[in-house]
Amino acid sequence: MADTTQPETPESGESAAQPSASAAPAKPPKPSKDEKRAERLARQITAFATGHGGSAEGQIAHIGRGSVRIALVGADGEWGVLVAPSQESARRAAEIAGLTLQDAFDGELAAKVRTGPYEWARMAGIQLGGPGNPPAPAS
Repeated sequence: MADTTQPETPESGESAAQPSASAAPAKPPKPSKDEKRAERLARQITAFATGHGGSAEGQIAHIGRGSVRIALVGADGEWGVLVAPSQESARRAAEIAGLTLQDAFDGELAAKVRTGPYEWARMAGIQLGGPGNPPAPAS
């Protein structure tokens, strides 16, 4: 009778005919649309922080269907707002940029905001009868 036993495979258990996993380089996964948006927002957050004292803090809030506000306060007191399409995108952007997030835009974070003459005139004008919103056009 003929011997029907198969020869032993290498110690790893792979047969010599199968290519190893390291033979074909794996392509990196293509970033999703949400990841691209988060990266773009992160670049904007980083640019804001760099231009306003080197760091910034922020707060994320839902502002409507499909919109989330990222309120930014720079180390110099300047502030700005970015809009993200989702909470996930906003949080991912903050994570990529290294943005310190606050739970609410009040207290310590609000005290850091420095407002200029435009904001004071608008707030005072609306509250104290000064220059307010222009009247609506007559139809």
